[in-house]
Amino acid sequence: MKLDIYKIDGKKSSKKAELSDAIFAIEPNETVLYEDVRRHMANKRQGTAKTKERSEVTGSTKKMYRQKGTGNARRGDIKSPLLRKGGTVFGPKPRDYSFKMNKKTRQLARKSALSLKAANEGIIVVQDFSFDEPKTSQVADMLAAFEATGKKALILTSETDMIVYKSARNIPGVQVLEGYKPNTYQIMNADVIVIQESAVAKLENSIEGKTEEAAA
Repeated sequence: MKLDIYKIDGKKSSKKAELSDAIFAIEPNETVLYEDVRRHMANKRQGTAKTKERSEVTGSTKKMYRQKGTGNARRGDIKSPLLRKGGTVFGPKPRDYSFKMNKKTRQLARKSALSLKAANEGIIVVQDFSFDEPKTSQVADMLAAFEATGKKALILTSETDMIVYKSARNIPGVQVLEGYKPNTYQIMNADVIVIQESAVAKLENSIEGKTEEAAA
């Protein structure tokens, strides 16, 4: 697959980027996509929800009235779940929601996500760029040139570039990552993905396992 390489001002350059068909032009596997996004969201859950059971509620353990003859329910002490401020029955307990997927499945999910974005013209390859100083307007102008203002944008750089990161961090919905880092959720969550020309190889290598760096 070949895509035009743009300049930072939104104009096409004379070069084209060669993207791997095995990554950007496969038939997306929707089931694997769903499972990997679900895994990412589940792994972020704290799992600290907790309610007090009958034995944990403060109160007397004395039976409030005799068992028979009163016409009331046989509910025992004041900590009964039948009463207001009593214990909770079958409430949530702290637990770990995370689960794992094997490496090949995660790779297929990332490939499916990138292929889906490429098919929907959601990927823009840009000549390598950097700025002299952090300035939000520079990233805002670049996104405006690509008609991406107000959209969720994922900018992939070839190396760690703190100036680009600081220039984009105040723009809502814009995220800057190194080329090898984006996971399936981050790819799918973005409306448009802006990739620096030299970051394309980093992204492809990370998916094919040619580098030690891989997305979580």
